[in-house]
Amino acid sequence: MVTDRDDLRRRLDRATAHLEPPFAVVDLDAFDANAAALARRAAGKPIRIASKSLRCRPLLRRALGRPGWRGVMAYTAAEAIWLVRAGVTDDVLLGYPTTDRAALAEVAADPDLAATICLMVDSIAHLDLVDTVAAPGRRAELRVCLDLDASWRPLPGRLGSRMHVGAYRSPVHSAAAAGALAAAIAGRPGFRLVGLMSYEAQIAGLGDAPPGQAVRGAAIRLLQRRSYRELLRRRAAAVAAVREHADLEFVNGGGTGSLALTAADPAVTELTAGSGLYGPVLFDAYRAWRPTPAAFFALPVVRRPGAGVATLLGGGWIASGPAERSRLPRPWLPPGLRLTRTEGAGEVQTPVTGAAADALRVGDRVWFRHAKAGELAEHVEEIHLVAGDRVVETVPTYRGEGGSFL
Repeated sequence: MVTDRDDLRRRLDRATAHLEPPFAVVDLDAFDANAAALARRAAGKPIRIASKSLRCRPLLRRALGRPGWRGVMAYTAAEAIWLVRAGVTDDVLLGYPTTDRAALAEVAADPDLAATICLMVDSIAHLDLVDTVAAPGRRAELRVCLDLDASWRPLPGRLGSRMHVGAYRSPVHSAAAAGALAAAIAGRPGFRLVGLMSYEAQIAGLGDAPPGQAVRGAAIRLLQRRSYRELLRRRAAAVAAVREHADLEFVNGGGTGSLALTAADPAVTELTAGSGLYGPVLFDAYRAWRPTPAAFFALPVVRRPGAGVATLLGGGWIASGPAERSRLPRPWLPPGLRLTRTEGAGEVQTPVTGAAADALRVGDRVWFRHAKAGELAEHVEEIHLVAGDRVVETVPTYRGEGGSFL
């Protein structure tokens, strides 16, 4: 029986017949469909695109040109400067605090950069560091955003800090702590507090339907429901406490995995997403919404060591995070292939087995999906953009432009 995946394989093979693998492609029809679906899930709130999830300036521009998308969340100060100077955007929020003194000095010395880049802070130490780079009276006023920790601490008091559900991000967890830091920022010359961000990693970044793990999935969903209810109350209180000291322009939250849920929070004024545009493997474990796979990479079959096995060149494009199978790329086309448990995805070779392996010949290609999104771009210098059954454009990745920021 011919499936949609069989059709996709034939289309990608026809489009890239002139290319030698390994290489990466993005299916523009799927990319655009994902962008539209995410905008609908945002329910009218603007989506700030997470640049780390694309790492390709032409594709950032494409997403920002679509309805519902506005501004960039960058992951380093140097990247933010690069994007602004290239005209990709005039609205950048740093997703993480920076200690890059050279980049801070550049932002502080340029009123245009200072007006378009918002720094992330979660402690007085971040303000102190900036002041050591450029004294308040000798630089432009810098825009800053307060990072509110969105993790769930179900136990009270000191025990709560020991039971931490979520990412280890900001030390600012309570509304009182957020208000205190806001007051301190308001009292510091040279800074203007314009935003608050809280990223609920335990909801947005954790799939609630892991394949073959029904009990674990049910436990994750229970955790997420309770965490969300607690965060609704705490985030609203924190925003109110911060507004006593600053006129906030935005309250940012969410990610691809929690977009609709976070959009329903009245305290949140804008959302962040990015991974859903590429549709990587990790989102196969989400119930609420699964993006259409849009980003792929191809590896060549270079030998057939035995019945039921084909060996590919390279393939060890492993995603960051805990060292487990969920971080491995997945052979996707042709359907019916799997990695071996003994070799996984290797530095110079990757064997695949399964029902489709015996039909592969030396010189054929196998299409993979990366476990995460933007990290795919760290392995290639360009991405081939496919529409229908042809490559319509080849664009550079960050790496291809020399933009290696992490």
